[in-house]
Amino acid sequence: MHIPNSFREHRTENLHHLVQAHPLGLLVTNGTGGLQASPLPFLLCPDEGEQGVLRAHIARANPHWQELVGLAECLVVFQGPEGYVTPSWYPSKAETHKAVPTWNYATVHAWGTPSVVDDAAWLLRQLNDLTDQNEKPRPQPWSVDDAPADYVAGQLKAIIGIEIPIRRIEGKFKMSQNKNDADRAGVARGLRDENDPHRNISVASLVERA
Repeated sequence: MHIPNSFREHRTENLHHLVQAHPLGLLVTNGTGGLQASPLPFLLCPDEGEQGVLRAHIARANPHWQELVGLAECLVVFQGPEGYVTPSWYPSKAETHKAVPTWNYATVHAWGTPSVVDDAAWLLRQLNDLTDQNEKPRPQPWSVDDAPADYVAGQLKAIIGIEIPIRRIEGKFKMSQNKNDADRAGVARGLRDENDPHRNISVASLVERA
């Protein structure tokens, strides 16, 4: 991924925050079967390993997991807030007309050596941890224990675990940092405008923070 310095996010806590806020990662491998990609919900354990550990599970019926056995490296891509930016939001456009459309986005790429885990206790713990992370904000959180034990046992037999200690992680938060203050403010206003079809509050917040 090409990352100009103005768009590079190097703070680990910010990279981890995006992964935790947008946990559906795209697992990408290039093995004997060629390039393969599978979208999977990941659980990030930020305090494990040097830069965190990613854990997930994949359907046993999905042949992609077999590509992970003995694989030296894989890539997981996490896509955060994104949205179209029209030149009409730039005050400078009215003065010079030197402006083109662009796209603002935040993304994190993580690399590591994957391992496959075929262990019922590990898988149950991963399911519980992933469920708890996503159910915790709900007023009446659902728990894996709410399902019949024999049903859960059957589901566990249908999945395989994946563990990826992060060896390298990088982020690109392209949020109009290459524009002047007035144009950045114009982008934020445009993204918050309820009457604009490209309204995008999450991207507006990132533009303001950047």
